[in-house]
Amino acid sequence: MAIAPTVERTLAEHRVDVRLLPHPRTASTHGTATAAHVPQDHIAKAVIVKDDQGYAMVVIPGDSWIKLDALNAELNRRFQLASEPEVGGLFDDCAMGAVPPLGDAYGLETYVDDSLARLAQVYIESGDHELLAALSGSDFQALMRGVRHGHFSHEH
Repeated sequence: MAIAPTVERTLAEHRVDVRLLPHPRTASTHGTATAAHVPQDHIAKAVIVKDDQGYAMVVIPGDSWIKLDALNAELNRRFQLASEPEVGGLFDDCAMGAVPPLGDAYGLETYVDDSLARLAQVYIESGDHELLAALSGSDFQALMRGVRHGHFSHEH
């Protein structure tokens, strides 16, 4: 269990106070929420998309699905989901599938769903499958400052 160096550096640079929540290894956001005893909709989930301009990250609640049609319409793009091997190549200090929702830290254009703005507490992947980072909603919003906000998800 370890926090990814890029995540650790980003949180330190922004002076974000985090509480680390170890949990048994999981393979899904739902599993992580259950194992860590946190609300699934309070987990900021990173979804990686791509188009002919490159890769981007969309940050949505953990209990939601990305609305690619809304994202593409709003941005006039043709995003599609990136494959797991493509995603793995973008996050070399993270376990496969444990993508932190900090696109700027990894040089990715980032979009964040507005539904995350109302939360007092947000949980993010730390780069492995056994550790969540808990941060205040205001700290999460500070980390998302400068990225485009919109309605990019729907509950499943």
